[in-house]
Amino acid sequence: MAAPILVGPFSTWSPSAGLGDDWKTVTFKNVDHQTHYTLTVDNGTTIIRADSQNSASLLARKIDIDPEVSPILRWRWKILDTISKGNVHHKSGDDYAARLYITFDYDRRNLDFFDRVKAEVFNLFYGEYPPLRAITYIWDHNNPQGLVVANPYTDNVMMFVIESGSKNSRRWVHEQRNVVDDYRAAFGEPAPRINGIALMTDSDNTGASATAWYGDISLGQF
Repeated sequence: MAAPILVGPFSTWSPSAGLGDDWKTVTFKNVDHQTHYTLTVDNGTTIIRADSQNSASLLARKIDIDPEVSPILRWRWKILDTISKGNVHHKSGDDYAARLYITFDYDRRNLDFFDRVKAEVFNLFYGEYPPLRAITYIWDHNNPQGLVVANPYTDNVMMFVIESGSKNSRRWVHEQRNVVDDYRAAFGEPAPRINGIALMTDSDNTGASATAWYGDISLGQF
């Protein structure tokens, strides 16, 4: 059995050292304000705190992991409260107090013409190819746990509601998901290699505010 991979080793960091080189903030062209991600300490353990005020940005890390070898994703998170105007079905409601992205590699030869062009243009400007597909685990306001729905901006991002409502607000919740099973449920095919992971607390579409905390993240067989 392969040893678990600690892809988000926040508890091993010193709060005074900053976020390091592996995790980087990813901003969006049409969003004026960014979510603020910082290191803080909770009960003696270093964690990530995310504060959003009508803002959005990702805290992301590039990784390269075979999901067949390390299919189980574990993490813990906590929110101050849900975003009451959030709505999984509309762009105007695409805000969540907490979400976690897993992005996947792909064979560009299998893309249609327009997706290939977009990928090549992205590579020309940024020196790398963009992730095409992702699954996102979200803490929603009122939709039922277990709901799987496409992101309103793109069918290439499938959202899984794994926490809903405020009953667990202000307390740590431990999560575990099988990303191989979730990818197949979302896209109907085997999961390719995992090439990225990201945290996101955002409130730009609703103009709201949100605060969340994220603990260590690992992938393995467990």
